Amino acid sequence: MVMKRRRRMTTLMLMVLGHLASALEVPLDLPQPPTITQQSPKDYIIDPRESILIHCEAKGKPHPSFSWTRNGSHFDVDEHPNVQMRRQSGTLVVDISREQAESFEGQYQCTARNKHGTALSNNIVVRQPRSPLWSKEKIKPIIIQEGVALVLPCRPPAGFPPPVVFWMDNNFQRLPQSKRVSQSLNGDLFFSNVLRQDSRNDYICYARFPRTQTIQQKQPISVKVLDLDAINDTMAAFYNDTDLFGEDPVDERRPTFLTPSVPSSSKMVLRGQVLEMECIAEGLPTPDISWAKVGGELPATRTSFLHHQKTLRIANVSEADAGEYQCTARNKHGSVGHAIAVTVKAAPYWIGGAPRNLVMAPGENGVLTCRASGTPKPDIQWAINGMAIENSPKDPSRKVEEDSIIFSQVQTGSSAVYQCNVSNQYGYLLANAFVNVLSEPPRVLTPANKVYQVIRNQPALLDCTSFGSPIPKITWFKDSRSGTLDAETHSVHDNGTLEIGVAQPKHGGKYTCVARNSLGIYENHVHLEVKEPTRILKQPEYRVVQRGRSVVLECKVKHDPSLVPTMTWLKDHSELPDDDRFLVDSDSLTISDVMESDAGVYTCIMNTTLDQDSASAELTVVEVTPTPPVVYERPEPPTDLELTDQKKRSVQLTWIPGDEHNSPIQKFVIQYEDTLHHHRGHWHNLTEVPGTKTTAHLKLSPYVHYTFRVLALNSMGVSQPSFPSKVYKTEAAAPDDNPTDVHGFGTEHNNLVISWKPLSGLQANGPGLHYRVMWRQKVMDSDWTAVTVANNSKFVVSTTPTFVPYEIKIQAVNDYGAAPEPTIAHGYSGEDLPLAAPDPVQVFVLNSSLAEVHWEPVPLKLIRGYLKGYKVYYWRDGSLHKHHPHHTEKQILTFSGNHSHGKLPGLHPYSLYSFNVRVFNGKGEGPPSATQQFETPEGVPGIPSSLTVTNTNLDSLSLAWQPPHERNGVLTGYTLKYQPAVASRQVDIATQGWFIGLMCAIALLILIILIICFIQRNKGGKYPVKEKEDAHTDPEFQPMKDEDCTFGEYSDNEDHKPLKGSRTPSSGTVKRDNSDDSLVDYGEGGDGQFNEDGSFIGQYSGKSASRDTAEGHESSEAPSPIHAINSLNSFV
Repeated sequence: MVMKRRRRMTTLMLMVLGHLASALEVPLDLPQPPTITQQSPKDYIIDPRESILIHCEAKGKPHPSFSWTRNGSHFDVDEHPNVQMRRQSGTLVVDISREQAESFEGQYQCTARNKHGTALSNNIVVRQPRSPLWSKEKIKPIIIQEGVALVLPCRPPAGFPPPVVFWMDNNFQRLPQSKRVSQSLNGDLFFSNVLRQDSRNDYICYARFPRTQTIQQKQPISVKVLDLDAINDTMAAFYNDTDLFGEDPVDERRPTFLTPSVPSSSKMVLRGQVLEMECIAEGLPTPDISWAKVGGELPATRTSFLHHQKTLRIANVSEADAGEYQCTARNKHGSVGHAIAVTVKAAPYWIGGAPRNLVMAPGENGVLTCRASGTPKPDIQWAINGMAIENSPKDPSRKVEEDSIIFSQVQTGSSAVYQCNVSNQYGYLLANAFVNVLSEPPRVLTPANKVYQVIRNQPALLDCTSFGSPIPKITWFKDSRSGTLDAETHSVHDNGTLEIGVAQPKHGGKYTCVARNSLGIYENHVHLEVKEPTRILKQPEYRVVQRGRSVVLECKVKHDPSLVPTMTWLKDHSELPDDDRFLVDSDSLTISDVMESDAGVYTCIMNTTLDQDSASAELTVVEVTPTPPVVYERPEPPTDLELTDQKKRSVQLTWIPGDEHNSPIQKFVIQYEDTLHHHRGHWHNLTEVPGTKTTAHLKLSPYVHYTFRVLALNSMGVSQPSFPSKVYKTEAAAPDDNPTDVHGFGTEHNNLVISWKPLSGLQANGPGLHYRVMWRQKVMDSDWTAVTVANNSKFVVSTTPTFVPYEIKIQAVNDYGAAPEPTIAHGYSGEDLPLAAPDPVQVFVLNSSLAEVHWEPVPLKLIRGYLKGYKVYYWRDGSLHKHHPHHTEKQILTFSGNHSHGKLPGLHPYSLYSFNVRVFNGKGEGPPSATQQFETPEGVPGIPSSLTVTNTNLDSLSLAWQPPHERNGVLTGYTLKYQPAVASRQVDIATQGWFIGLMCAIALLILIILIICFIQRNKGGKYPVKEKEDAHTDPEFQPMKDEDCTFGEYSDNEDHKPLKGSRTPSSGTVKRDNSDDSLVDYGEGGDGQFNEDGSFIGQYSGKSASRDTAEGHESSEAPSPIHAINSLNSFV
């Protein structure tokens, strides 16, 4: 069994040194010299694609002003249109979209000043990155003997910053490297010995310049590795068949160094930087490289090896890393060594931190210290407000002693910013520290009534950050000013922080810190809460599970109830797989359908905001062992129901699962029976829990006699219920809820019906349930009226004003009290018919069949109900024509909602209409508006009621008709349109059913005749068609020939000739244009005229034969049915 437990406690403890070393902060509402809060780095490499931002931010009271120098001279921002300084800031924004970035390179320094002093930024060197092109060169192919060492030079262009070098092929794939082939620090590619497989023509060195995001490419290098015979054969043509490399192949050899090429070398590195040393050797077989420090050990935590041990890298170098290092190359033929002497220099660095601001009261003494080191030892120079201190006015209260300035008996007005510049040949440090002479009573900066929380037995730190000048003295009290603190368990740090070494519950409470100096006193209160630690009571256990089964790892935890816990599970110290098979519960981890990959160490971690506890266990997965055929059944019922942790509104139910019969239990169903309100045997579902659980925390209602039972469910079905638990009686209590669905409405004009949804038996929470019904008119300062209603769902308030808004509340009450204050519902008393009609009302006639009615809406108070809309009643009084009868049928148009106009469609032209408008609500309609009338204009008349043809002759006919039923105005005449009969049917007969049927019949008949003719011809007989020929009178009909039974000139040998008996009708349809037909289209006499009664009085004549012929050939219309039949009859 492998099981591991780990517990780690985290607290809010802060390092005491951190408190003591924190810089003194002067509140910004007090006078103070400037302090630089943000500045760009000393070496600022700009991005040429974006604007240059040179940061300089400072604080002070008053807020400082800013200026800049460039290369030691004043930099006037106003003289550079592409440069802006941010408002209330010293940050420069340089727009380089219209000017070359090179013109802004240089050394910049920011100055922030106010009347109390001047602060300086570092010297910020602004430079643009550069990525020069690779110089053009012609690289000759390299032909080399196998086994020889080889160096492929890269020599990238010298850009700024230096490029990153790598080797790739034509396909942009990195060339493989090994202990035999590797890249050096300068980018060259070294081969300790070459092999035939190294032959290729695309050794390409790339230089990537990250700041400009460009990559430069060297010309490809071609390498061909040959054995001795191949080289002699290749080179013989060029060297008169002379063996170039002799007759012997390259022998194995001991190592020699390719780089460094001398027996010893030296290297200088700066403190804090990275030291990289390399040794690359050639030899056959390939040598191994090892490293050692002479007389010492390599620093394990800072040492790494690169390029297959050929490069030694030491990070964050210190003076202790100086010394001699030895690299050794070794193969089976021997070894060779190289000594590297490393010296460590140091740019200046602070000892104990940069100088800190100094705040003193008048007459006090102080020291400003600037302590730094470096190799070689740096020089220290002091300045005051940006001016060398030796050039500043003499101050008898100030004395400079190397790295310190001593102040004595300072006076008001001597505030200033001091600069300390520490430099040697490798760099510099510049620090600003102000001296602020103030007289200020104490104040505590820690927020009042701040609450500190700490775990029992852990240290507690209570802050009392203060400010005052002179510096305030801090004292602490507990609970009251008289409560002294135990010196053995409490201690006060120099910065005022109170430390309790081992916090106990008795230490919780209210603490008071008092800050006092000669100018006053200030006190602040904080609170300490001591929490119980988080503990894992039941750890996960080592488990062995078969593949495909489920497993549960338990992790039961106890924690302080006031802290919110979070359970996290890890597998092999990493997050759980993102898989639905892993189910994390509050106190367990369930893994379903276990696989081999699930094996490992599982750790449960319980976190709170203050601490955590963890425990681990191993899970082993084994293969399933062969078993007899499995029988699956429903599970057995659970047993041994037990009620624990009994409370007024909850109880813990536990049980023992029954046999699952080879089918895992999916869930448990918990049911209850209420013997107080129902007969026995009425079971209700209460909740469900997963099949891996054997406990359930049940939330209960008051005033119920509970009996519980549990059922188990697996894939085969539900078990029998368990035996019932003991009866658990909950105490009665006041209702928790009030009725819902509260509404107020009226059924009569003078009542208000209040309805609600009553509480259920479980919601009653006790005996004597009734309701307190409260209502009042929704006006200012009106009083509530309340009545008590028995267990009902409705109450009627009588004698109410009509349609008045009410506020309604329904509160549930029982013998144990009332439910919480109910929410207010809103309703209205009953509606009554509206009192007024819309006024004024106007009508606008839009055309002969459409009018629009406008009205002024009725005031809401006169509607006396919910506005449903408006109804327009309108009817036709009659036609304006004297012969038309009157109609009195009324029509109604309804316009829902608050409309003020509506349209009346479908009107009769040339008619007189009457109308009125009424408003209606939920009760009904109000009175009508004054009836008004309007007339519709004339419209298009209807069709004549009849049309008859009389007195037909060869060249004339008479027409008679009756006026239309719907005259729609005063008739002024009739228009007669006609066309020849051939065009009377303006349809395509090819799409008509009768025509298609006729064509099919004729085609069938022709087919039968042809068959008979062929039969007769084969017999040598003739088919008589004389009768058929005589039956036709059409002069253009072509008879069948008796000789060969063909129509006209048709014969078997002329399949593609048309039938002469078929023809186009001699009179085609009349060609139509896009305008309507009229008598003018067909007559020659111009306009036709009609009498008032409709008789025709003009002259007309038919179209000429020539026009018929011409237009007939042009027509795209189908021939008339009459001619079509005539032409078809000639075939029969």
